[in-house]
Amino acid sequence: MKGFYFAVLCSLLVTGLRAQDKYITKEGYVSFFSHSIVEDIKADNDQVLSIMDTSSGEIAIQLLMRSFMFEKALMQEHFNENYVESYKYPKATFSGEIMNLGEIDDQNTETEIVGVLKLHGEEKEISTIVNIQKTSNEIVLTGDFKVDVADFNIKIPSIVANNIAKTIKVSFKLHHKPYSQ
Repeated sequence: MKGFYFAVLCSLLVTGLRAQDKYITKEGYVSFFSHSIVEDIKADNDQVLSIMDTSSGEIAIQLLMRSFMFEKALMQEHFNENYVESYKYPKATFSGEIMNLGEIDDQNTETEIVGVLKLHGEEKEISTIVNIQKTSNEIVLTGDFKVDVADFNIKIPSIVANNIAKTIKVSFKLHHKPYSQ
C-alpha cells in the first residue's frame, strides 16, 4: 500500500502540476449492497485512497478488498476467500475523469464521472453521476453505480446463488482536502 502511495504521489509531482490543483483523501468511504430474496449483504470500507486533479478532472481511487467490513464475520471470510479472492487480487482501482470539473463553480452540483474500474483482475468502463460539494478547503464527491458480478468474473456457487444479487450497488463518499507538499 505504501508503494502505491509513493508511486501515485511521485507521478503527480513529475507531471509538474500546481499543488493547489491536487486534492487527496486517505479515508474515503465505499460501500456495496446486495439485495436478494434470501438476504441483504452490506459491507463498508473507510480506508479508500483517492487523488484528484482539479485542473484536468482526473481522479484515481484505490482500496484494499480486505478492508471491507461486514456485519457477519463469516460473510467477510467468504467474500475474501471465495468470491473476490483478495489474496490474489488485493486491490480494486478506478481511474477516470470528472467531466467538466473545471467549469463547475457552484458549491453543490452534479456531473458525470467516467473511467475504468479494475476488480478481480478484470476491467470495465463505468459512467455515473457524481454530486460535487465544493468549499474553500474541501471537495466532496458522492454517488453510486451498479456493478454486474459476472462482468468481473466473480463466480457464485449455485448453492448460494439466491443469496447474492447478480447486480451490486456500490456507493461512495470521498472528502478531498488540498494536497500540500
